[in-house]
Amino acid sequence: MSTVLETSGLFRRFGKTEALRGVDVSVRRGELVGLVGPDGAGKTTLVRVLAGLLAPDAGTVRVLGRDPSKDPTVREAMGVMPQRYSLYGDLSIAENLQFFGRLFGLRKKDFDERTKRLLDITRLAPFTERRADALSGGMYKKLALACALLHQPEVLLLDEPTNGVDPVSRRELWELLHELVAQGMGVLLATPSMDEAARCHRVILLDQGRVLADGPPELLVRELDHPVLEVLGGDRNVVDAALLAHPDVRAASPAGTRLRVVLAPGSTERVRVALAALGARMTPVVADFEDVFLARTAHHEAVAEAGAEARAS
Repeated sequence: MSTVLETSGLFRRFGKTEALRGVDVSVRRGELVGLVGPDGAGKTTLVRVLAGLLAPDAGTVRVLGRDPSKDPTVREAMGVMPQRYSLYGDLSIAENLQFFGRLFGLRKKDFDERTKRLLDITRLAPFTERRADALSGGMYKKLALACALLHQPEVLLLDEPTNGVDPVSRRELWELLHELVAQGMGVLLATPSMDEAARCHRVILLDQGRVLADGPPELLVRELDHPVLEVLGGDRNVVDAALLAHPDVRAASPAGTRLRVVLAPGSTERVRVALAALGARMTPVVADFEDVFLARTAHHEAVAEAGAEARAS
C-alpha cells in the first residue's frame, strides 16, 4: 500500500510550549490509524498541521506527496472533521450539504448521487430539513462526516469524531469508517479512547508532543513488558494509598471490587511482599491496550520528571 500521509521530525511551538516535538507519523491507503493520547498530548495540533491549517516550525509534512501548508490544492483530496463544531447551525442538513457541495465544486449529478448515499449511510435522510443546531450530538457528528466525504477524499482526518456521541451512532460511525478504509481511503483518527484505539489497524501513541509507540494494537499489547495484576483484599483505602506511593507501580485503577495495577518490569515480587503485609493478594491478568497506554505514558512522565530534576540541579 502506498503512503498517503507522512511527517518527519515535525515541531510546532506556541510561545514557550512545544506542542509537537520531532513527530514522525505515516498513513497508507486502506489503513485506519488511531492517534491516541491524553488531553494536551498534541493530537489536535498534529491534525491541524496535517490539514494545512498550521505551518510547522520544523520538519516536513507530505499529503499525497505535497506540503499542505504550501500547496493548497492538496486540500481538495483531504476530508477534515475537526473536534469542534464546523457546520452552520442556522442551516438545515440539506443546506449544509449543498453549501459544502458548492464549496467543492461538485456537479449536480455527482452531488445528488453522493448526497443520497451519504444520507442513507448516516441515516439522516428523514431529517434533512432539521437545522444543524437542533441535532443531537450523534446526528451532528454524522452530518459533519457526510460533509467531509462529499468530494470523495483520498485522505480523511478526524479529530475525536465520537466525542459526545451516543453508543448507536458511535457504532454506525465506526461501520462507515471501516467501509471507507476497505475502499482504499487512508484515515487518521485522533481519540482519547482506548477501546477505539484497539479497533484501528495501527496505533500511534502520542504524549507531551512525542510519539511513544507506533504499531498494531495487538502487537503493542504482546510486547508490553510491564506486569499487569489485579489486587484483592485488605483495607481498600490503605491498599490504594500504598500502591500510589509505591515506586514500582505505574498505574492503579478500580476494576469492580478489585484494583487493576500496572507495574514496572521485574518488580512483581517486591509489590507482592508489600501487599501481603497489608493483607492483600494479587493475581496476574492478561494485558489490554489501556495497560499499554498507562505503562508508556507513566514511563514517559517519569523520564521527563527525572530530566527536569537533573537540569534543575
